[in-house]
Amino acid sequence: MDTLWPYVLGIVVFAIGLAISIALHEVGHLVPAKLFGVHVGQYMIGFGPTIFSRKFGETEYGVKAIPMGGYISMAGMFPPGAEPVESKNRLRRLFGRLVQDARQASDESMSSLDPSRAFYHLPVWKRIIIMLGGPLMNLVLAFVLFAILIMGFGQPATTTTISSVTQCVTLAGAPAACSDATVPAPAAVAGLLPGDKLISINGISITSWDQGTSITRASAGVPVTIVVQRAGAQQTLTVTPVLSERTKFTAAGAPVVDAAGNPVVEKVGFVGMSPTSAMTPQPVTSVFPVMGENIVGVANMIVHLPQRMVDVGNAAFGSQARDVNGPISVVGVGRVAGEIASTTAIPEQSKVASLIGILASLNVALFVFNLVPLLPLDGGHVAGALYEAVRRRIAKLRHRPDPGPFDTARLMPLTMVVVAILMGMSALLIYADIFKPVTIF
Repeated sequence: MDTLWPYVLGIVVFAIGLAISIALHEVGHLVPAKLFGVHVGQYMIGFGPTIFSRKFGETEYGVKAIPMGGYISMAGMFPPGAEPVESKNRLRRLFGRLVQDARQASDESMSSLDPSRAFYHLPVWKRIIIMLGGPLMNLVLAFVLFAILIMGFGQPATTTTISSVTQCVTLAGAPAACSDATVPAPAAVAGLLPGDKLISINGISITSWDQGTSITRASAGVPVTIVVQRAGAQQTLTVTPVLSERTKFTAAGAPVVDAAGNPVVEKVGFVGMSPTSAMTPQPVTSVFPVMGENIVGVANMIVHLPQRMVDVGNAAFGSQARDVNGPISVVGVGRVAGEIASTTAIPEQSKVASLIGILASLNVALFVFNLVPLLPLDGGHVAGALYEAVRRRIAKLRHRPDPGPFDTARLMPLTMVVVAILMGMSALLIYADIFKPVTIF
């Protein structure tokens, strides 16, 4: 019972964050649509039956029962087109009805409106701005949340304080358990202790752990004077780094390899001490690489989504464990948020930071996923507009008549297939998140 209310609170915080993310996504569509004169009949958060709505001006704003997304209803989403050709093929007749129903709904939305207020009537660049407005709003929100996380709470970073000291090394200078075949490590011989804070090395003031490491690595076999602060007082110690072989790493932390793909080894000085780590606020420039890593990660997951979904299915209906880094539904994310809020394994500040991180990553996922060039996603509308622009450009270069707006209503059968696939994946993920959930503690 003691953890029930924090668990519920974590889910509620996530639900509110999700609703705000969806609401702002739709605002990203709504604002440019109204600026460009498109008639917007509805602005809704969720799907299904309407719980609450109120009309301001010509737009009805409301909340629906199923909080799985949102939408704005723009007039004239599809241009007028020819009637579907009658066919004896049942599947073609079904597809024809889908196209016709989409056109009919679009035509009804234009009732008593000036044609210039139709979405399809806008220039291509305006339609692209409207459709990209939603994902870009999520990208901005993700940036704000990551900035709060990185600049306010900080990121794990090494300090100049020693966390552990290696006691023994082999004759080749590699750390090892103490035995008859080892010798005391330089740091242990010098009397360095966990908790010592590096002040200077060879008279050079130390402001970062990497700075001190670079000095000791270049001083194999040469005595080095280290000043540390211990129990409020400074002490001067002398340590002689031993020559040791280490894998060479790039500035980004990746191992350097030779032409044959083998790790490159370098000989450096080794002392045998490790730094502590602490949450350290970072500058705003640190936000961009973190967002870049998240975007690449989500894009990579989408590219490999079929295999990832197979893995989820195997885990849901078999004995295989769920991949913590695999796809997860909003139900699963809500459970993770509740688990974070109710755990006693991490301090309160880390709980808040983790929840902010979840919401930031959620908005990155919304940004990337909505750019997939398939209807009904925003990227599908952008792809249709770009195709129209290319088609019109080619016609102009060939001195042919303007082909007019691209009839995206003809893609409704494909859209329904995409919707069915998305619903199937969502159902599988929700089932897995209920009966085989991802756990982080």
